[in-house]
Amino acid sequence: MTQLTTTHKSNQLNTDVIEEILGAVTSIEYGSVEVVIHDGKVVQIECRKKIRLSQSKPTRKTLEP
Repeated sequence: MTQLTTTHKSNQLNTDVIEEILGAVTSIEYGSVEVVIHDGKVVQIECRKKIRLSQSKPTRKTLEP
């Protein structure tokens, strides 16, 4: 995997952090991923998955853009 670097204080992103971010992005079909950074370091990854519930059917559908 390619080593990525940040511009703040020349910190390098750990491969584990990169894999967590990529995993979060690929795990949801619709939604968002927010990466929280403190002092130039990734400290939290938040995932928001969007789901639309159909009124006519008891099944769930993923929200379409």
